Amino acid sequence: MPLSSNISTQKTHYEVLSVNEGATYDEVRAGYRAAILNAHPDKSQAKLDSLVSSVEHGEFFSVQKAWEVLRDPKSRTEYDKQLQTSRQNSANIAYEIEIEEMTVESTGDAMELMYPCRCGDHFSILSSDLAEMGILVDDDGEIYFQSSDCVSASVVLSCGSCSLKTRLSPYGLYPFESF
Repeated sequence: MPLSSNISTQKTHYEVLSVNEGATYDEVRAGYRAAILNAHPDKSQAKLDSLVSSVEHGEFFSVQKAWEVLRDPKSRTEYDKQLQTSRQNSANIAYEIEIEEMTVESTGDAMELMYPCRCGDHFSILSSDLAEMGILVDDDGEIYFQSSDCVSASVVLSCGSCSLKTRLSPYGLYPFESF
């Protein structure tokens, strides 16, 4: 479910297993098997890199958790209800902004995209979070789509100080460019 942070980009269990929400048990099981092979820490070529290793362990546990929830009809039904409630809550969006309306600032290792909130604070998202959606920010602050598939991606951002939320949409960028 969504994290209680400035952004709500956490993947659903269905997305973790790369299956549709209406998937059958066999489709969920096949998605689990494929995802667990890709995320298993022992399969890593870069075991020595602790950051990569911790990310892979997180992915591995996410796949395990998704399987535990979605394989059981009762827990899956409960999860689906929670997912629906979460989506209804995120529907309380103050307004929508396009990614090109945000200002880009360097924060050391990453770039941060910000948009002012009417309370005086701002909505923000890191370039690493955008990269997960297929949107790349280069060192000059230029924004690119990694593929045209990310056009459907959007993310809900919360203000750093108040309860306002906004939906960030990448639709304003044309033409599609890739690295």
